[in-house]
Amino acid sequence: MTKYNKGPIYVTQPVLPDIEKVYVKLQEIWGAKQLTNNGPLLHQFKAALQKQLNIQYLSLCCNGTIALQLACKALGLSGEVITTPFTFAATGHALAWNNLKPVFCDIDPYTFNIDPDKIEALITPATTAILPVHVFGHPCDTYKIQSLADQYKLKVIYDAAHCFGVELLGEPISSFGDVSIFSFHATKIFHTFEGGMVVCKDAETERLIDTAKNFGFELGLEVLTPGTNGKMNEFQAAIGLLMLDLFEEEIEKRRVLTQIYKERLSQIPGISFQREAVGTKHNYLNLTICVNEEFGIDRDALFLILKDQNIFTRKYFYPLLSQMQCYNNGQWNLPVAEQIASMVLSLPLYGNLEIEAVHFICDTIEASQTGGD
Repeated sequence: MTKYNKGPIYVTQPVLPDIEKVYVKLQEIWGAKQLTNNGPLLHQFKAALQKQLNIQYLSLCCNGTIALQLACKALGLSGEVITTPFTFAATGHALAWNNLKPVFCDIDPYTFNIDPDKIEALITPATTAILPVHVFGHPCDTYKIQSLADQYKLKVIYDAAHCFGVELLGEPISSFGDVSIFSFHATKIFHTFEGGMVVCKDAETERLIDTAKNFGFELGLEVLTPGTNGKMNEFQAAIGLLMLDLFEEEIEKRRVLTQIYKERLSQIPGISFQREAVGTKHNYLNLTICVNEEFGIDRDALFLILKDQNIFTRKYFYPLLSQMQCYNNGQWNLPVAEQIASMVLSLPLYGNLEIEAVHFICDTIEASQTGGD
């Protein structure tokens, strides 16, 4: 087996702009003496995003969780919201903070996304929205979901936290549903250290979100609603402006590494990958495998073997949201999600990951079947 002696291999590593360029942006902030409250860099950043992503209406926030909370508030949701259990905790938390009840729908065994064929059975008179997640940046079946939403007059909020730069059939992923939220957390393909964005379809929804994220003030004159403090600051905007020059190169580097992973690991019985939606332009945020019985050992055993070799992976997403104490009321019937959650393992993937390290990881996975060295 290939040896790799260059230190630990972590599951991700943030892309960082040149520090000298950061200093230049800091000087701009110091010169303007405006640190937050819709400063000049935030306006520049918003305009750059509108152009880069071909979108018109957006609101920038301090993080993706607040972005989702604000989106739920702006759409006036109440009662129940159908969502996936196979997601990060923040998806459910944003609903709970809006006094909404998450109703968990099982997932597709191949795409890991919410199974649109199982949504209708969960719709009740209390249902006001569907909240699907584009898991690991892979688009949901947006057309089936929208058809259901139209039939039952439901809102659709997409958790697109993983999806910066993703397109489906030539359209920005934010084109689907009523709103989409994005995370600009440091672990994402594009980040502002912390940050988030709501993309909506009209100026009125954007205005409602802008008002709510600024304590409920409109034009700084009158409080119209019980708001919160969800604004993005000037430093976050500065990092975002610099990251816009880097993310496409990062995507290409990850694409090359992903191809190597798939070429190597697809030859190993018992290892499978998330199915890709036809017509998707990917951003290659994650490389997640499924470890099934044919592999010979389970996911948890492989996790420990890799850890012993200084390879740090993540069990995304385990446990399920529905299995967490705050959401586990015993009523959920989610056999596919429970099976997938017990099998998934996200492998290291980031632009600066050496090809040598990828081969070492693949060698280690291959050798773990037989106990080889």
